[in-house]
Amino acid sequence: MRIRATVAAVSGALAISAFALPAAHAAGSAPSYRTEAAKLFAAHGDRTAFSSTNGTAATDLGVSFSNLKIAKAIKVGPTGHVSTTVTYTLTHGANYDLTSDDFDSGPVIYKASSITNADLLGGVNPATCTATSSTTANCSGKIDINPADDLINSDAGKWSAGALALQYSTGNRSLQGNLGTTLVQRNSQLTVDASPEPVQKGKTITVTGKLSRANWEDGHYHGYAGQPVKLQFRKKGSSTYTTLKTITTSSTGTLKTTTKATVDGYFRYVFAGTATTPAVNATGDFVDVR
Repeated sequence: MRIRATVAAVSGALAISAFALPAAHAAGSAPSYRTEAAKLFAAHGDRTAFSSTNGTAATDLGVSFSNLKIAKAIKVGPTGHVSTTVTYTLTHGANYDLTSDDFDSGPVIYKASSITNADLLGGVNPATCTATSSTTANCSGKIDINPADDLINSDAGKWSAGALALQYSTGNRSLQGNLGTTLVQRNSQLTVDASPEPVQKGKTITVTGKLSRANWEDGHYHGYAGQPVKLQFRKKGSSTYTTLKTITTSSTGTLKTTTKATVDGYFRYVFAGTATTPAVNATGDFVDVR
């Protein structure tokens, strides 16, 4: 599940063009993190001009965020749910009670250049914050991603990270970006098959395989064309692979090359990865040389 909003300029203001709501963070009459986060994401880009829950101008809470840590990369397959943990320090006024149902915080990521005009991804639930002083807390929350709902293929690449804080009773809130970066990547798969098996020493071995990556728009893996992939060999009894050559995937992501049989060992393909697609190694295929 996710928190997501696409914000766009409309007649001098900003409005949601797409939004899907995750489950509320508490039962009964407790404030809904998803609802208040939605209002924040839809708010005017000028943080001093937010509209509050009662229709009056909302103000920034004066909450700030620092020391944000997020994974270097988030690998997202074609289907399913992926989450990653984000930690950060929250600094607030001494009058805020972080244990109150009236106050919540959570991490967000966004691909736009500015968080005030961005498509935001967040967590199903607010972060858990532990006070370290009367005005600071260490927080840990999740970014939840469902590719079918949250992503299109062009979203792959670098995203920025930030955090938000909400006070439900007033509708006031804080939103801060540029606290870190991560790569949201289309997960990759790589296969290898060396044949014939067994093979006579000195004979030719044909090594085939395929490099694929997730397509978030149709929910399947498809071949990744035009990518350099290394063919490597590890002698039986050794723990070290040696690169034999580099070849390029076909228009359908397939790989095919030949090499000479010398000794027993394992062949594998290795892809170094790109900003949009993670590195991956095929599981070595053993060839018995006689």
